[in-house]
Amino acid sequence: MTWTPFYVGDGVPRDVDLGDPPPWRTFPRDPKPERFQPPPRLVEAVNAALALRRPLLLTGAPGSGKSSVIKQVSAELRLGDPLRWHITSRSTLVDALYRYDALGRIHAQRLAGDSGDDDIAPFLRLGPLGTALLPSERPRALLIDEIDKSDLDLPSDLLDVLEHGEFEIPELSRYREDVVEVREWAGDDVHPIVKGRVQCDNFPFIVLTSNGERDFPAAFLRRCIRYTMPMPDTDSLRRVVAAHFETAVGSAGPVDSLILSFVERLRAGESLAVDQLLNAVHVLTSAQAPEDDAAQDVKELILRELTGA
Repeated sequence: MTWTPFYVGDGVPRDVDLGDPPPWRTFPRDPKPERFQPPPRLVEAVNAALALRRPLLLTGAPGSGKSSVIKQVSAELRLGDPLRWHITSRSTLVDALYRYDALGRIHAQRLAGDSGDDDIAPFLRLGPLGTALLPSERPRALLIDEIDKSDLDLPSDLLDVLEHGEFEIPELSRYREDVVEVREWAGDDVHPIVKGRVQCDNFPFIVLTSNGERDFPAAFLRRCIRYTMPMPDTDSLRRVVAAHFETAVGSAGPVDSLILSFVERLRAGESLAVDQLLNAVHVLTSAQAPEDDAAQDVKELILRELTGA
C-alpha cells in the first residue's frame, strides 16, 4: 500500500497505517547505486577524470542525477563512502580543508589554568576536502555539490589545492609538536599530520556539480573534465523507472503515459526533475492510487514546475 487518504481534515484523531515509503525515501538512506542509469558519454567522462586524476564537473538541471554519479562510481570501484561538501554562498576553502575551534581551546585553557594540558588536537578536525587529500591506498571520493552556489572567488581559491593536492594547517606548522593526530571529517578516525602539512599520494575522485546558474573562470575549467547531463528522453526514463521499481516498463499503460507526458513538458521548456516523475509513478500507479479528479489533483501537485512561484 502506498497511497490512501491518511488525512481527512475533520480533526478527529485516528490510527492510520501510512504504508511503506518509496524505496528512495527509506532511512537510514540506502542509495542503491545500481539503479542509476548513466546517460550517453558519461561513462567516458568518468573514465577520463579517473585516468587524468582530474575533477569531474557535471552540469545539469536539478534532479538530473548529478550527485548519483559519485555514489555509483564509488560503489563500483570500491572507493568507500563518498565524502560530501555542500556549497553555499558562505562556503570557504579553509572550512573545506579543516576546522579549528580557537574559542573552544581558549575556554578549555582558562578552565584548566596553569596546570592544564595545551593539547590542540581536540579542537581540530579535517574538512571534507582535507580528508579526501589524506594519504591513502585508494583514492577517496568527494562530492562538491552545487559549486555554482559559491562565492565568486571560491573556484579560483580551489585552483592551487586541486593542482598540487596539498595544503597547510598554519596552527600546526607552528605548534610545539611535529606530529598531531587530527580527526577526519567522517567519523572519529584520526590521522597523523606532520608539521602541519597534508599531501595526498592518490588524488581523490572529485565530482563537482553545477545547475548551470553561472560561468566559471577558464583556469578552473581547464583543470576539470566537463560533462553536461542531457535532457532525458522517453527510452532513458523508461530505464530509470524500471531500475527504481524493479519492473519492466512497456510502451503502453499508466506508467508510460506519465513518462510521455513528462517528456512532452520537458520539450516544451518546463523545468521538471526526474525524481518528480518517480514520485508520480509511485503514487499514481499503485493499487491504492487516487482516482479521477483526485488523481489529477495529486498529479498536478507532484509534477508542479520547479520555476516560478
